[in-house]
Amino acid sequence: MQVVSFTEMQHGTAEDYALLVKLHQRNAATLADRILAMFDELERFETGYQVDRRRHSLQAATRAWRDGADTDWVIAALLHDLGDHLAPFSDGLLPAAILKPFVREQCSWSVAYHTTFQLYFYGHLVGADRNARDQWRDHPYFDDCAAFCERWDQCSFDPDYADESLEFFEPLLREVFARKPNHAAVVRAGAREPLQNPALARQRAAA
Repeated sequence: MQVVSFTEMQHGTAEDYALLVKLHQRNAATLADRILAMFDELERFETGYQVDRRRHSLQAATRAWRDGADTDWVIAALLHDLGDHLAPFSDGLLPAAILKPFVREQCSWSVAYHTTFQLYFYGHLVGADRNARDQWRDHPYFDDCAAFCERWDQCSFDPDYADESLEFFEPLLREVFARKPNHAAVVRAGAREPLQNPALARQRAAA
């Protein structure tokens, strides 16, 4: 196994850092594999809902797909709860950080703050402010995040819903994480795409 020569970064050489860059790029190339493996953890994570977190995530992604949503939205829906078992008090921020270099800003922002927006549906039942989302009322992605939660998240706990498999979404996931990270054409800061595309939804339903 190759390792650098230093024990303090300030003492590294150009050759040391060339090695680190090479290994970083090699590890980054397998990110999609590691994300797919994390779905096993979601399946084992007990929540009390009628479906586990894996099934919930697949159901949300399936609803997005059947709404005719584009690839960024579908993968955002698939990964939106990926951090639940690791960051239970800030779970939206973890998957958003994973997604941020690879999807449109509109989607990663919605994932980052979806847990606050979700309170609208149940916050008053647990002593929380159901209108906490209003702090972002003037944000350009407010309506997108609200729709994300209403159409794909809060309703995706149905054990009788016919969701697609993880294997179904794998090609889209690999496509997303093969993109050039943080590229302006990928992040598209400020751009907004609809969550629903009725024509594409009909096409997918007929396939």
